[in-house]
Amino acid sequence: MAGLIRLRASLRSLPSVPRSSFARTPPALQVAAWFPSPLFHSANIRESRALLVAALDVSKDGSSAVLANSQPPKGVIETLRNADAVCFDVDSTVILDEGIDELADFCGAGKAVAEWTSKAMTGTVPFEEALSARLSLIKPSLSQVEECLKKRPPRISPGMADLVKKLKANNIDVFLVSGGFRQMIKPVAFELGIPPENIIANHLLFGTSGEYAGFDPTEPTSRSGGKAKAVLQIKQDHGYKAVVMIGDGATDLEAWQPGGANLFICYAGVQMREPVAVEADWVVFYFQELITKLS
Repeated sequence: MAGLIRLRASLRSLPSVPRSSFARTPPALQVAAWFPSPLFHSANIRESRALLVAALDVSKDGSSAVLANSQPPKGVIETLRNADAVCFDVDSTVILDEGIDELADFCGAGKAVAEWTSKAMTGTVPFEEALSARLSLIKPSLSQVEECLKKRPPRISPGMADLVKKLKANNIDVFLVSGGFRQMIKPVAFELGIPPENIIANHLLFGTSGEYAGFDPTEPTSRSGGKAKAVLQIKQDHGYKAVVMIGDGATDLEAWQPGGANLFICYAGVQMREPVAVEADWVVFYFQELITKLS
């Protein structure tokens, strides 16, 4: 029903933070209120910060390890401000969800697929192995993908729309570079005003009757190290000198290689993956931190 507000607040909306965490106060609990018409417009209802703190595993005295890269050095800020383009991961960065996990849960294979997603994002298994394993468990039909998008529209992360606007105002191009699926990312890109040609993602294949027929293995993001190749291709195609990668997972960190991204910013506002965060140039928990530095 158009205009109907659908609240989706559950434990999976909470950031996943390990026992050894960070000293700064974590983001407030986000409860997304979605209006199915028009597509993907949201209102974010902020609850008491104490609710989230109570849900996190914090030491008794309230102390925890400080991430040395939670404050950006001058060179990092300059690279961000002078970047030709910024490439964003999508799942758990641009949106609050892991798209493939949402699709798996919708198709009845949620638990097994979520375990593979965790392995892929922490880099404990090659991404291509995890992608193939997850899709073999789901085997989504075209109608299931479409129905999932209709009933479980992606929830855009707080501040993301404003960040995209700020980047555009600063003449910085925006790309979505994802190990997720193009069919599920296009509506997100449309809502954020990102052209479809600026999406690099995996492509689900379907038979003549809409049955699942696999995925396109030629897409760079279908395998480990693919995001570095994708960023390199973006730089070559557009003549960019400096490109920034922003994401939460191991595949995003991989984009930060010679010839790839010049800067890697770990976004930990949805998922805190400590092995990735400690390697980043800068760790942020709110997109407003980036907007402020771009001003």
